[in-house]
Amino acid sequence: ECVCEKNKRVTNCRMDSSGQCRCEAIGSRVPVDCSTLTSKCLLMKAEVTGSKSGRREKPKDAFEDTDGLYDPECENSGAFKAKQCNGTTCWCVNTAGVRRTDKHDSDLKCNQLVRTMWIIIEMKHAERNAPLNADSLKKFFTDTITSRYQLNGRYITSVLYENPYITIDLKQNSSEKLSGDVDIADVAYYFEKDVKGQSIFHNNAGLNVSIDNEPVKLEKTVVYYVDEIAPEFSMKSLTPGLIAVIVVVVIAIVAAVVVLVSSNK
Repeated sequence: ECVCEKNKRVTNCRMDSSGQCRCEAIGSRVPVDCSTLTSKCLLMKAEVTGSKSGRREKPKDAFEDTDGLYDPECENSGAFKAKQCNGTTCWCVNTAGVRRTDKHDSDLKCNQLVRTMWIIIEMKHAERNAPLNADSLKKFFTDTITSRYQLNGRYITSVLYENPYITIDLKQNSSEKLSGDVDIADVAYYFEKDVKGQSIFHNNAGLNVSIDNEPVKLEKTVVYYVDEIAPEFSMKSLTPGLIAVIVVVVIAIVAAVVVLVSSNK
C-alpha cells in the first residue's frame, strides 16, 4: 500500500512495478496517477460520493456550501463529458466542468467539450496598515503555483496586485497545452480548495500565504472562466437586476433619440 500525496479522495492504492503510487478515484474507480494532479471531474465525483455516503470530511465549524458541486459524468481519461445531467435536466459544460448553456431537457445536444482557455482567480486580502510588496507577492504565487500545483510557469500570464485585490491569470489554449502538462482548470480547483481550507492534498495542509515572512489572510476568492467559444446563455438566464439595467439603458437611448429628433424639428 502507498499514500497518494496529491489526492486524498482515492482508494485501493498500490505501488506499481516502477515504484509509483497508483490508486482508484472514489466514486468512479478510474485509475489515478499520484505523481500529478487529478482531474477536476474525478475530484468532484469523489466529493459528491463522499457527501452521499457521509464520509465527507468537514472542518469543525463547517456549514453547507454546495459551491456549484454536482455529480459529474467523466470520461475514462478523467475529462468532463460535454453534456451533464441531473435527472431529466441537462446542460453543456466546458473543460472546467462549468455550465455554459441554459438548462434543457435530456434531448439537449452538446456537440463538443469547449476548452476553457483563460482562468482568472481574484482574491481579496484582509485590511492592512500598509500594502503588500507587489514583487514579493508575484514571486510567492508564481513559485507556489509552479511547485505545489506543477503548472508550467509559461501558463501564468499575470499576477496583479491592486490593494487589496490580487488577480492571477492562467492561460492555456488547445494548441499550447502539451502532453503531460497539468490543466489550468485542475490547478484552479486545487488552489480554490486550498484557500478555503478544504485541501485535496493528503496531508490536508491548506495554502499558507506569507509575503516577506508576514502571514496574509485572504477573505474572498472568486474564479472566472473564459472559453475558446463564447457561452450560449439566453436572456431568460440573466438575473433580474441585469435585465433591469438593460431595460433602463434602452429607455435612455430611445429618450435621447426622441429629444434629438424634436430639437431638429
